[in-house]
Amino acid sequence: MPLLCFCTWEHCSCIAFVINTLFLNDAQYGLVLSQALSETQMSGYAGVLDQKNTLVPALYSIIQDPDSELLEPVCHQLFELYRSSEDCLRRFTLQFLPELLWVYLRRDRHSSGCIEALLLGIYNLEIVDKDGNGKLFSFLIPSLSKPSIYHEPSSLGSMALTEGALCQHDLIRVIYSGLHPQRETFTAQNRFEVLCFLMLCYNSLVVYMPHSSHRAVCRMSSRLCVSGFPRQQLKAWTTPCMRVLLEPQFMVQMLAAVYHAIYNGEWDAGREALDDILYRAQLELYSEPLLLGNAMKSSLPGSAPDGSQGRKVLQVEVTSSIRRISRCTITAASIRRLCWKREGEVNASHTLGPADLTNTGPLSWITAAPFSFMPLDRVSKPVPLQSSAPTLIKHT
Repeated sequence: MPLLCFCTWEHCSCIAFVINTLFLNDAQYGLVLSQALSETQMSGYAGVLDQKNTLVPALYSIIQDPDSELLEPVCHQLFELYRSSEDCLRRFTLQFLPELLWVYLRRDRHSSGCIEALLLGIYNLEIVDKDGNGKLFSFLIPSLSKPSIYHEPSSLGSMALTEGALCQHDLIRVIYSGLHPQRETFTAQNRFEVLCFLMLCYNSLVVYMPHSSHRAVCRMSSRLCVSGFPRQQLKAWTTPCMRVLLEPQFMVQMLAAVYHAIYNGEWDAGREALDDILYRAQLELYSEPLLLGNAMKSSLPGSAPDGSQGRKVLQVEVTSSIRRISRCTITAASIRRLCWKREGEVNASHTLGPADLTNTGPLSWITAAPFSFMPLDRVSKPVPLQSSAPTLIKHT
């Protein structure tokens, strides 16, 4: 692939990106796209990305520009960073996923070939593990028979890893995604299947995303949901956009990302995106986004907590540990004492006198004077035995 020549000085942001981003050597003016960085270079490059303040805005400006000549090499380099073994480089590429999805869905499919290739490349890398086998995405449901990792972390070290415990460990594993087929191109049938999976990967790492990515996911959600509808006229957008087809599962993934953004510095933009998603779900009659979105909206406070920017993290209150009974305290003597105590209570209930009946409530005579039955040849219905409380006995 040929080298990219210099840009004009008017495109200073692009030049800053070319010089400061895609090269380890700042003195080189060009993009070498035919060779990937080595593993040692990748590990050193990962620590430099966070120190470049102008990098992320320059990348967003290139992705948003439909006529940018740097879009194709940028997508290629982002894919090279994503398939590296460094987690921070993979997260660096993934933070631009909301903006890439918005640009891909609103543009003509033929003019977004490089973005489509990048999205397919990320998808095909995520569906397999390092050995090339299909991955299963699962989670574990907490069991009441085991201590909670949040409430009793000190007791985890004393747990015995017996064969029975290991056999029961996999019984509460729930698979929510997995064994996805590889895709070579987008079609009308598999487009949102791939995009939903990409948003799922984004939401699994949303806690590592910067504030710029949170703003991008709110902006993407609002624009995708109101484009082509009357509500778009209320938005301060420069140019109107055509209506974008959406599926309910994709909107559910958008709600998950927006919910995290609301409590992590994007209170106003997140609330606006939530209202726009509910607006689109009502028009499309999508039950799942409506159910989840209304539940989210009902759980939100009336005003932004801790200021207009919202809380930095989702706060979780840890309750105190529940005292458990040790097995060593349950002995034969304790069981006998419990049985004797219960027998004493039963015997006391059968020896109630007249004074006890008047002090133990209106229904205590049932216990004090149990019913018995006469022979069938003498009476036609059962009668109670005579007791010391004649006012409570009814003779036939």
